[in-house]
Amino acid sequence: MSSPHYARPPISLIEKNVTPYGVSLYIGGRDGASDMALLREHGITTVVNCAVNLDFNLVPETGPARDLSAAAPGAVTFGQGALRYYKIGLVDGHGNPATMMLAGYYILRSALVQELPDRASYPHRHKGNVLLNCRGGRSRSVALGALFLHRSMPETYPTLDDAVAAVRMRRELRPDEWHEAPKPVLVEAARQASGWIDLIGHDAPQQKMAAPVAQVASAG
Repeated sequence: MSSPHYARPPISLIEKNVTPYGVSLYIGGRDGASDMALLREHGITTVVNCAVNLDFNLVPETGPARDLSAAAPGAVTFGQGALRYYKIGLVDGHGNPATMMLAGYYILRSALVQELPDRASYPHRHKGNVLLNCRGGRSRSVALGALFLHRSMPETYPTLDDAVAAVRMRRELRPDEWHEAPKPVLVEAARQASGWIDLIGHDAPQQKMAAPVAQVASAG
């Protein structure tokens, strides 16, 4: 059974200070994710697209960030986008591999901790706020956002269900939408991913990873 569709903001502030990253997390749909003026207004420098059936052309029409398209007929435009952009590509319901929500969690986390080289070919080095989006901002982005908040801020969101409830409220999802916002199969995927995160953990900071190499070099 499909639920009624309600008007809601194109993007919604979900968490003002995601610790330990020090950024705000927003969730939205296709209209919000495609509104560059709106993203800049809210200091959003990173977009993580959860949807497999939604794409954006973020390459500016003019300016230094644009490369010339290949000369071959039918070639698409390529170049540096207007912001940092990552894509996961979830199906809104059944059909995702069991590990795909887990991959989404690590992509979202990596988008916040990734360090870009200080070179002209990496223009978006500033770390601002992040938008998590899908087509409507009701299901895929809600499930992944809840998983991320639960794992990043367990004192504030002790359980996944606590995080889902908070995201629903801040995204203005009505109770008669909850049976599909987010889809139960996606919530269960997030729950399974949370258990896997306990087993996998997170990578060590780069300076710690580099230490053994330096020790080997000095020993030689």
